[in-house]
Formats: sequence, structure tokens, C-alpha cells
Amino acid sequence: MDKQELGAFLRSRRERLRPQDVGLPSGPRRRTPGLRREEVAVLAHISTEYYVRLEQGRAPRPSGDVLAGIASALRLTDAESGHLHVLAGTAPRRTGLHRRDVRPSVLALLQRLPQTAGFVMSAAFEVLAWNDLAAALMEDFFPLTPQDRNLARRAFPGPQHDARLYGVSDAAEFRLSVVMQLHATLARYPTDPAITGLVDDLRTTSADFSRLWEQRDVQAPPMLTKTFRHPTVGEVTVDCDTLTLTDRDQYLVLFTAPPGSPGAAALALLNVLGAQASNYVR
Repeated sequence: MDKQELGAFLRSRRERLRPQDVGLPSGPRRRTPGLRREEVAVLAHISTEYYVRLEQGRAPRPSGDVLAGIASALRLTDAESGHLHVLAGTAPRRTGLHRRDVRPSVLALLQRLPQTAGFVMSAAFEVLAWNDLAAALMEDFFPLTPQDRNLARRAFPGPQHDARLYGVSDAAEFRLSVVMQLHATLARYPTDPAITGLVDDLRTTSADFSRLWEQRDVQAPPMLTKTFRHPTVGEVTVDCDTLTLTDRDQYLVLFTAPPGSPGAAALALLNVLGAQASNYVR
């Protein structure tokens, strides 16, 4: 149970709600945003004292029923409710290190996909494997260190890193998604030094990351399309699909384009040109 983070998460969810959101009268002007702690306690059918202690990080582990009541009171989404259970220690939690080895069948699949730029990403946003078209659309990841292949570090470059997001059209949305997913990842791997180190580095070197991190949102909107601004073939608009590889807690990211579309023509040209026409030139 991560008492301090649980308390901070509850507080952040409470402060975003208005009384009218949960069927309560707004009453006189409030000095602080959000619901009052006693209002959440009433809605969750628990004592105000216990809820206050939860937010302060002083309460013992809540039961599943208590967490369900709090989730309902705070109008949590399924993803937020799951995160709440992880923080409270009532959900299965992965231990040790996140996996970086990619299943051989997935590696083979990457090479067999026609006209598809694909790569595998770890729970820590490191690009673990990729096919030739992904190298042409983005860059050849092979000569890079694991740290330089990390898309979270690309999204929030520190003093020693340059910004290489390949001219994507949704850079702001991607940054928000990175923060949301890292919140959930850190809850799953609280003792993995790669995860904790990544988060600590980004909070130290990026004011934007630190600001978004304090919001404690955990549910990222789906990214359905993406446009790359490529130096050789111009704008490449693709469909973006992310498949979760649950057994290793990894993600298979696929970029495709409808047949006959400008995006499909650009991918076909990149397929011919190869990695030497990649989106980032050193």
C-alpha cells in the first residue's frame, strides 16, 4: 500500500468534482475547489474521520468494499478505479523489473506486416524492437542507447537531450499520455529502478512533466490517427493502433494507412527508400 500516493490521488480526484456533479447542492461559495471530505465520506458510506486519514496517508489498508464506495463517490472511471486498487494494495501487483525481452513470435510478426510501420514499446516507453518501415518513418533505433530510444525522454527532453518527436501532429496529446501511463506503470513497478529513475529524472528536468504529473490522471485518450512531418516525403498521416502484450506488459504500436490514401503512398515510398530517409538525421 502506497499511503502517500493513495492520499494524493484521492485528493486530486476529489478536488476536480463539483457538488452538482454528484447530486449535491452547491451551497455558499467555497474557499477551495471540489467536494469537501465529509461529502465524499457520506457518499462512500464511511466515516469522515477514516476518509480524512486516508487522504493524509495515516489510515490502514481499506477493504475492497470501502474502495468500491470511494470509487463510486468520486465518479472514478474503470482505469482510475483500477489504479486506486493498485495504490491501496488490493489488486495484483507486478514485482521486480519490467520486462524488456520481446517474444520471438512478435519479432517475426513485425517483419511480416505489409506496408505497416511497427515497433514494440516497454512499459517504460523504451522502443525494444521495430521493423524497417518504422525506421524509415521515425529513425533507425539500432545505434541508440536504451535511454536514447526512450520515447518519454523524447517527449520531455532535459538539458542533455534534444527533442525528437519526428514532427508528430499530436505532440501535446502524446506528452499527456506519457504522464498518465507512467503513473500507472510506477504503481505496478514501485521498486523497479528503471521506472523510478525515469520518473524522478523527468520530474527534475521538465517543468511540464512535473506539472502534468501532479494532476495524477491515469486514463489516456486513444490516439487514432497521427501525422508525421517527414523531411523526405512530407506529411504522412496514418492510423495508429496500440495493442497490449499482456504477458510481458509491453505494447505493439502499428502505423498503417487506408489503401489509395496519400499516407499509403508515402509509406510505400518510404518502404523503398529505407532507413537512410529516416525522420531524424544526426
